[in-house]
Amino acid sequence: MGVPKRKTSKMRLRTRKAANRWHAPKLSKCPQCGAAARSHTACPACGYYKGRQVLTVDAAE
Repeated sequence: MGVPKRKTSKMRLRTRKAANRWHAPKLSKCPQCGAAARSHTACPACGYYKGRQVLTVDAAE
């Protein structure tokens, strides 16, 4: 089994762990209704994706 020859430095360890930090989801504007929605996902407000309705959304207001 491979064993490290030297102690991993704090900078190298923190640089490696920095890639796993949390990122906020990127939101884009829905072309159908204008609400904020994640890209490549059906809009939660209107249910449209790529110009056609894929979800049935009830008006809860």
